[in-house]
Amino acid sequence: MAAWVWVLIAVAVAAVLAIVLARALTRRRTSRLQERFGPEYNRTVSSADNRREAEAELQAREERRERLDIRPLAQTARARYIEMWRVTQAQFVDDPRSAVGGADSLIQSAMSDRGYPVEDFEQRAADVSVDHPRVVENYREGHRLARASADGDDSTENLRQAMKHYRALFDELVEPDADEPTAAERARTDGAVDTTDDKVRVR
Repeated sequence: MAAWVWVLIAVAVAAVLAIVLARALTRRRTSRLQERFGPEYNRTVSSADNRREAEAELQAREERRERLDIRPLAQTARARYIEMWRVTQAQFVDDPRSAVGGADSLIQSAMSDRGYPVEDFEQRAADVSVDHPRVVENYREGHRLARASADGDDSTENLRQAMKHYRALFDELVEPDADEPTAAERARTDGAVDTTDDKVRVR
């Protein structure tokens, strides 16, 4: 067989191997991102033009997160935030709109103390989605309902839902240590927190 034929065969084999490797790496990347981001992965894919674009966005979030100095709250700061939330929660009975606004401010403050940039809401949500992907959608929904209230929607039910959504993220932001189970994880294992309760509660 002529030498050039062997060259063509070698090139074809190399091309096939390259395609197989590329597909394997793509599947591995997809699996890793799905595992890390959970429901946030599906949300990002559904809002992007294609899966590749969505995964590039999620990887960019990870890279940005690695450049941030995110730290757990000090014990005294954590206790202070929990007490401030309790006061804000109690305010809901008499002034729901102010309570929701206070909850939003508390979350921003806690995020700032932990090292997250807080200048822009969409960027806040993107940053926090890396560490708290299972509750970031609660944050977005709480923010949406709070904005609707600020624009004239006086529905107390919507404000109550906003508080519940905010609470889901707040619980994780004030976790004492990133290595400990999150509030949601504890709820799944021992039923300590009921996030589906119709009542807005504080532990």
